[in-house]
Amino acid sequence: MSHIPVLLDEVCDYLIPDGRTVERVIDGTLGAAGHTRALLEAGANEVMAFDLDPQAIAIATDNLRDLHERVHIVHDSYQNMAVHAKQHGWGDGVDAILLDLGVSSMQLDTAERGFAFRYDAPLDMRFNPDGHAPTAADIVNSWEASALADIFYKYGEERHGRHLAKVIVRERPFETTQQLAEVIAENMPKRYTLNIHPATRIFQALRIAVNDELRTIETTLPLAIDMLKSGGRLAVISFHSLEDRIVKHIFKDASTEIIAPPGMASMEEKEATVDLLTRKPIVPSAEEMNANPRSRSSKMRVVEKR
Repeated sequence: MSHIPVLLDEVCDYLIPDGRTVERVIDGTLGAAGHTRALLEAGANEVMAFDLDPQAIAIATDNLRDLHERVHIVHDSYQNMAVHAKQHGWGDGVDAILLDLGVSSMQLDTAERGFAFRYDAPLDMRFNPDGHAPTAADIVNSWEASALADIFYKYGEERHGRHLAKVIVRERPFETTQQLAEVIAENMPKRYTLNIHPATRIFQALRIAVNDELRTIETTLPLAIDMLKSGGRLAVISFHSLEDRIVKHIFKDASTEIIAPPGMASMEEKEATVDLLTRKPIVPSAEEMNANPRSRSSKMRVVEKR
């Protein structure tokens, strides 16, 4: 399946509102450049786009060749966007930031990347395959059962994680995705009744652990808010409850103001830095979900800097 950017119209409507000049935009997850191109065509003057994946950068560079003078592509994690923005002369702030979290369709559909168990491929799962981070194979073949069980529960919300961790330790080493998926399927308790493959949550947990995804989100969102100019907007698209929970919590905290009542001078006050533009997350239309089934779990939340 080709890469189809999710919530494309909604992203442009919120980040490039009618009548507003938007000079500087950061796209934290370039992918195949669908969102980047749409933002430029909607009125953004320049976009700085980030990606850890060399394959994505090569594809996006080709897709954006007609707009190359207005795009600055950076091979790095979006968690370092402030450093690159400052180096580019954007240290005084940006007008909009988009973060499209998680794994892309391109990565899922590239067998050798090891993200999907429908292909038999090396257990890799790194967003940056040229990096030095441990692969999924390194984790399943070397971590203790207790550590594996922790990430299966925390990152995959897999209630049978402790049992499966013991099975993995007993049956290892694993080299390929299907080797691991088959062992998980064979050893999943029979009462498992979800309408997904038994290995789905384990693979999600391993991918999150390999790429340290949740910690990256937690550290990046406050920095992204700081980077916005007054009136600037930050939109975040998440694809599972773990991501959305973090986004919701950080946005709620940043939009909460605490004023000490009379006689309570010792109470710690807090000034809100953003306004919530989406009380509830924006989700895809029925038409979009039919056209792009992978959009079904996506949710977008948006804030505006005060």
